Amino acid sequence: MSHASRTAPRICPLCEATCGLTLTIEGTTVTGARGDRDDIFSRGFICPKGASFGGLDADPDRLRAPLVRGEDGELREAGWDEAFDRIAARIPALTEAHGPQSVGVVLGNPNVHTMAGALYPPLLLAALRTRNVFTASTLDQMPKHVSSGLLFGDAHAIPVPDLDRTDHLLLIGANPLESNGSLCTAPDFPGRLKALRRRGGTLTVIDPRRTRTARLADRHVAIRPGADALLLAAMAHVLIEEKLADPGPLAGHLEGTDELAAALADFTPDAVAAACDVDAATITALAHELAAAPTAAVYGRIGSCTVEHGTLASWLVDVLNILTGNLDRPGGALFPLSATARAPHPATLGKNSTPGAPGEAAHGAPREPAPGTRKATPGKGFALGRWASRVSGHPEAKGELPTAALAEEIETPGEGRIRALIVLAANPVLSAPDGDRLDAALAGHLDFMVSVDPYLNETSRHADVVLPPPPPSQSAHFDFAFNSFAVHNQVRYTRAPIPLEDGRMDESEIHARLILAVSGMHGAPPSAVDDLAITTAMTRAGAPPELAADLTGRSGPERRLDLMLRLGPYGLTLDELLAHPHGIDLGPLKPRLPEILRTRSGRIELLPAPIAADLPRLRRALGDRPAPLVLVGRRHLRSNNSWMHNVGSLTGGSNVCTLQIHPDDAARLGLADGTTVRIESAGGGIEAPAEITDTVRSGVVSLPHGWGHSRPGTRMSVAAAHPGANVNQLLDGTLLDPLSGTAVLNAIPVTVTPQG
Repeated sequence: MSHASRTAPRICPLCEATCGLTLTIEGTTVTGARGDRDDIFSRGFICPKGASFGGLDADPDRLRAPLVRGEDGELREAGWDEAFDRIAARIPALTEAHGPQSVGVVLGNPNVHTMAGALYPPLLLAALRTRNVFTASTLDQMPKHVSSGLLFGDAHAIPVPDLDRTDHLLLIGANPLESNGSLCTAPDFPGRLKALRRRGGTLTVIDPRRTRTARLADRHVAIRPGADALLLAAMAHVLIEEKLADPGPLAGHLEGTDELAAALADFTPDAVAAACDVDAATITALAHELAAAPTAAVYGRIGSCTVEHGTLASWLVDVLNILTGNLDRPGGALFPLSATARAPHPATLGKNSTPGAPGEAAHGAPREPAPGTRKATPGKGFALGRWASRVSGHPEAKGELPTAALAEEIETPGEGRIRALIVLAANPVLSAPDGDRLDAALAGHLDFMVSVDPYLNETSRHADVVLPPPPPSQSAHFDFAFNSFAVHNQVRYTRAPIPLEDGRMDESEIHARLILAVSGMHGAPPSAVDDLAITTAMTRAGAPPELAADLTGRSGPERRLDLMLRLGPYGLTLDELLAHPHGIDLGPLKPRLPEILRTRSGRIELLPAPIAADLPRLRRALGDRPAPLVLVGRRHLRSNNSWMHNVGSLTGGSNVCTLQIHPDDAARLGLADGTTVRIESAGGGIEAPAEITDTVRSGVVSLPHGWGHSRPGTRMSVAAAHPGANVNQLLDGTLLDPLSGTAVLNAIPVTVTPQG
C-alpha cells in the first residue's frame, strides 16, 4: 500500500547546533531530511548528522519494547507494566534497607537533546534523595560551569561569543567546524566564521592540531597540549602589565582587580613560553591583537577543559573577555536570554501572559523581554565541596560527583555503597575512564540496575530493566538547555511529526512512571508528576493560582512548557509557538549585567578563593616538560559520541578510529601509514591503525572518542562491525581537575609501538 508523501518541520536533536529540519515522511517512515530554509535560526543549514535523521530514526537495532532480566540471567522482552513493577519492587526496598545513598544516578549527553531528559531527571533526583549523581558534565564541560559559578555566582551563566557581530574571535581547544559548537549553540558555525572573515574580522585558533577550523584561521598557534591556562594567563599578564586592560563599563561591576594583577605576576610570556612551546613574541602579539580589536571574544572548549588545569583555563577565557571590555557587550561575549528563563519579577505575569504582535516577531522583529529583567538580584554565591564522594573524598561540583569515581563507589564495601544504579541515556563504559573496571563493577557488584536507552549498548547490557524511548520522529522537541547558550535569542518547538507507534511509550511517560515507581507512588497516573511540577513551579515563582487553568497543551510536558514560557522573560505561550512552527525571533544578544550576577558581593569576583588557591599548582607547571608523546582527542563531524556509531550512512570516510601521528614521530618509531600500533598509558593499552599526517603537531598523537564497540552482549550491529578502540581505556581515572572533578582526557603521556 503506497502512502502520499508529506513534509514536517523538526528540530534536529543530534548535536548542540539545534538546526531546523524539513522531514519527508511517507506513511510513518522518514524518507528524507533537509535543512529548513524557513527556520528563523538555522536558515536551511544542515550537516551530515541531520541528513541521516531518517536512518537513525529507523535503525532496526533500536529496542522496541522493555527488556527485563529473567531468572536465567538473560534479558527478554516484557510489557511496560511488568518492567515498572520490577523497578517498584526493587528500588524502594533497597533504599529502605540501605538508605538513599545506596542508589546512584548517571545522566548522559543525550538527556539534553530531549524534552523528557531536561524535565524529569531533577524530579527523579528529588524523589530518590541521593547525592550519588554522575553526569557527562564531568567528562567535558564542568570546568566552565565551575568557573562561571565562581565568577558570576551562577554555574549556568555562561557567556557565548557574539559570532555574528564580533571583529576578532580567538578559539582555544575548539573545533566547531567538526563539533558544530559546544556551550555555544550556533547553526552553521562554519558559515558564521566565514562571514567573520568576509567582513574583515580576524579568526585565531589555538590548537595542537591543524583542524578544519584552524585551516580557516588567520593565525593558527599549535600549542603544546595541556598548556592552555599558562598561555591565557600570560596574555592576561601582558594586558595588565602594559596597561592595555580596559574593562570599560564593566569596571563598576568588578571585585578583585588588584588581587588579579598580583596573582598573575609570575606568568610572563617568557616564563610560559617553554611550557607552551609558543614563543614569547607570539603570546604578546596575541594579547596585543585582542586588545586592539574594536570588539573581540575569546571562546574555549573541550580541548582546554579536559586537561589538568581545565577550570583555570575556563576562568581565564572570561578574564580576558573582562579585561578587554568585551564581556557583556555586542560583538564580545554575552549572556543569552532563553524564553524559558526564570522571570525575575513574577508581578509582570499578568500583563505579559498574552503579549501582542506574535506575527511581527516571527518575521524578524525582535521580541523584547519583560520590564525589569535588567535589575540585579541578591545572590547566595556558588559553593564547591558541599559534600564529598564516599571512597576518595572527591568534592561535589554543581551537585555532581566525578564520573571517573563511579566504579569505586559501586565496588568498595561499606555503608553508602551504591547498590542500585539508574542510567539515563548514558554509556559510561565507553565514555568514562577505565571502562574495564566499570564494566566489571556493573557486572559483579550491583543488586539492581535500570537503563533508559534505545540501545542495548556496552552499559545497558548490564541492566535488569531496560526502558527504550521511541525514535525522535515520534517525540516532540524543545531545547531547554541549548537555548541558554544560543548566539541569537530565539525559541522554537516542534511536535512529534509521526504518531507514537503501537507498543511504544512516550519518553516523558517513561520518566514519569520511573519517578512514581522509585518514590512509592507506583500505579499513580503519570500526570501526577507533571501536576506536582507545575504546582511547585508556580509556588516558587509566586504566580497566581488561576494561571494553572490557562495552561494549554496536549500533555503534561506541553503544559509545563507553556508555564515556563509564561513565567519566562518574554511572556510567551505555547499557542504562540505552535502558530510559528519555524520559530520566533527574540532578537540579538544584549548586555545583561548586573541582572545575571548571583555572587554574594553582587559583583564579578575576578579572583575567587578556590581559583586563587589553585594558581600555585599552575605556577608549578611552568617547569613541566612533556613526555615524548602526549595524546589528545578528536571530534568527527559525522559522529556525536558513542550513540551515533550505529548509523550506517555515517560510517567510513573521515569517521574512522585511527591514531593520527606526525611524520617525524612516525619515522622515529618506524611506522608506516596504516600500521597497527599499540598505545599504552597509565590505564592500560589499546590498538589502532596509524594515520600519518602533518595536521597534528610533532610530539602529539590523536585518537577520537566514543569508540570501542567490541564487548559481547550488545545489539548494535553497525557499531560492532566497526568497533574501533576505546581511548578512555588508556586512563585509570585518578587524574582529575581538582576544582571541577573533570577527568583529564587530553595531554596524556603515551607510548606507541608498532605491532606485527
